[in-house]
Amino acid sequence: MPHLDTSQSIVRAAEVLFAENGFAETTVRQITAKAGVNLAAVNYHFGSKKGLVQAVAEKFLVPLCDHVEHALAERLTASEFRVTLEESLEILMRSLLVVNRDNDQALAVFMRLLDLAYMKNQEDLRGFLVERYGQRFQGLIRIVREDAAPMEDDEFFWRLHFLLGSITFTLSNYQTISALEKREFHRDDAAVEEVLHRMIPVLAAGFQARADKTFFCRI
Repeated sequence: MPHLDTSQSIVRAAEVLFAENGFAETTVRQITAKAGVNLAAVNYHFGSKKGLVQAVAEKFLVPLCDHVEHALAERLTASEFRVTLEESLEILMRSLLVVNRDNDQALAVFMRLLDLAYMKNQEDLRGFLVERYGQRFQGLIRIVREDAAPMEDDEFFWRLHFLLGSITFTLSNYQTISALEKREFHRDDAAVEEVLHRMIPVLAAGFQARADKTFFCRI
């Protein structure tokens, strides 16, 4: 168990520092100092900082995928009718809450990690995420596609990324947006559950809107 304890300590330390400083700004030395281990431990357990980032990603993605697949299978078994777009989005949002269960910073770190994957020098991370987990979301994506407005595949591709971008921005900046709401409306901080619930009709409307091939004209 000592190897397991060390690797878990490193992942937990990395998760906290990534939340505080960002991925690029956090050094391996900072991580090992916080975890109370020597520098060689990162290479021993994860191979490199890239391997450690992937381990943090897995910590989030494994329970997320497990919950999505289980909830979707349960919903399909229980209903004589097809699962709707709104129901599939609700399954996704409830699954995201599973990620946040043990650490209230987890969703923010996870969203920043997804944002990192879009950067031009992160081909390895993108490849890892798609290869390891892309297929596990296909059941959910298929339901969204079936209940969305008729559209070409390239249009659906962009709307999927609009969905991901909306979720990523909102949850990675949750504390800031919540503080802005509190100042504007003099109310208590919105719970993450409430924010995710509010996103469902907005995202569903985006998929159900008629696809229009008319683009802006140059003035």
